[in-house]
This record gives sequence, structure tokens and C-alpha cells, in this order.
Amino acid sequence: MSEKITYTAAFEELQQIVNEIETGEISVDQLSQKVKRAALLIGICKEKLTTTETDVSQILKELDDD
Repeated sequence: MSEKITYTAAFEELQQIVNEIETGEISVDQLSQKVKRAALLIGICKEKLTTTETDVSQILKELDDD
């Protein structure tokens, strides 16, 4: 992912998009654009979670090795 955005910001924007879709605030013309943005945000969140999990696992492994 080339976009620089924090996990929190991505998650909050994703929640906003979901809310707009659920409440019908998005027109049919905007729906495709919002779904594409949501997919990008999900990818960003997934990447950050995976990176964090890897980092934490590595730290815990290093602590066990000591």
C-alpha cells in the first residue's frame, strides 16, 4: 500500500463508509467509488495488523531467547 494513513484513520473512514451505505446516504453514482475506497482501506488495515503481529511475535521471541 502506497498511501500513508494510520490504522485508526483508515478504520474510522471505513466505519464511516459502512455507515453511509447502511443508512442509504450514498447515491448509486457514488457507491462504486466508496466500495473501491473501502477495499483500499481494508487492505491498509490488514497490512498494518499483519506487520504489527509480526513485530510483536519477533519481540516476544527475542524476550524468550534472553
